[in-house]
Amino acid sequence: MIAYLLNLATLATVFGILAASLNLLIGYAGIFSIAHAVFFGIGAYTGAQLAILFIPDVLLACLAGGVLAGALSLCLALPALRVRGEYFVAASLGLQMMAVTLFSEAHSLTGGHGGLVGIPMPTLFGIDISEPATFLVFCLLVLGGVLLAIRMLMRGSFGRALMAIRDSESAAEAFGKDVPRLKTLAVGLGCTLAGVAGALFAFYMAFVNVESFTLEQSILVMAMVIIGGTATLAGPLVGVLLLLLLPAALSFLPFIPPTQIGAVQQLIYGGAMTLLMIFRPAGLAGQSTGRR
Repeated sequence: MIAYLLNLATLATVFGILAASLNLLIGYAGIFSIAHAVFFGIGAYTGAQLAILFIPDVLLACLAGGVLAGALSLCLALPALRVRGEYFVAASLGLQMMAVTLFSEAHSLTGGHGGLVGIPMPTLFGIDISEPATFLVFCLLVLGGVLLAIRMLMRGSFGRALMAIRDSESAAEAFGKDVPRLKTLAVGLGCTLAGVAGALFAFYMAFVNVESFTLEQSILVMAMVIIGGTATLAGPLVGVLLLLLLPAALSFLPFIPPTQIGAVQQLIYGGAMTLLMIFRPAGLAGQSTGRR
């Protein structure tokens, strides 16, 4: 039971980083992307390849996964500069579908549908940290660092400028804000953090394949952010805990067949998002009178 709880806590921590990175785009910059799983996958494949081919240092894997995901985020940043609103959502959907095809076909890099297996146990400066409690502590430290960095950024001029763009891009331009540069930085930072989460995910699973980086994963992470509450630090974490604990709770209900749990989950996610948008659009942890 303890091992199960440790594994669940580690997964929640990894998804907490991922949800916080998407919240940077949705909550603070007003950029709605449904391609976030792409950069999660880039980080996971990069970290896994680094561990398999060179050294299983989790810190190096996080840095490499984050840097590559951030660099490739220009694929998302460029349409963000040219379109907005529902047009950007459509553009990010196209990127998501294209990336899944690439992940499936690039066998030499991703292992195709079979994925990458045999990922070594994680180390940190040569020290084995594969023991579940130790790896959880490392993931919690990364999550704490990510949340602290986001808090500091959002309280500074960069964060205020992002929120100005979110509320009114035209007004931000009128006040002299460099909207294209700020949106590019926001996308790059959010995708970099997604890459870090992906590298941690690869070590946690010891196996990665394309099934973890599909459109459904992107929608799940978006649901975590929206249900928990956008533009807050606690919101994405609340959403992660709720949506990760839900499958575990459903598995203990005797009247739901195991084969139907996935469908029931999707119904609950959709219903919860619909009700929140109607009665509490700021999310469970958000302020009902406005964003902070």
